[in-house]
Amino acid sequence: MPLLKEIRVKFFQDEFEFSKHAVDQSILRDISVIEIREAIDNGEIIEDYPDDKYGPSCLIIGMTLSQRPLHIQCSYPSRPLIKIITLYEPNPAEWVDYRERK
Repeated sequence: MPLLKEIRVKFFQDEFEFSKHAVDQSILRDISVIEIREAIDNGEIIEDYPDDKYGPSCLIIGMTLSQRPLHIQCSYPSRPLIKIITLYEPNPAEWVDYRERK
């Protein structure tokens, strides 16, 4: 099963958790769990970090229903619970179409 599909299945089954950093960022940036689910549901993987020192992860770009772009870095679905490592609204000055670093 493709990586993104496995991630979506885990989110659908509520098999995810937040790192402390991700909790802090979601509060500071006013990002709700509903928005995270929306972004994952229609998102795409734009960066892959298979050799990350904390374990394999990837960066997903997705849009909320209100068309808010979100970047969500999460662990691979090989863990029992996917860990959301960080999340943020990408800065257009740093990204081309929110998908490629400038």
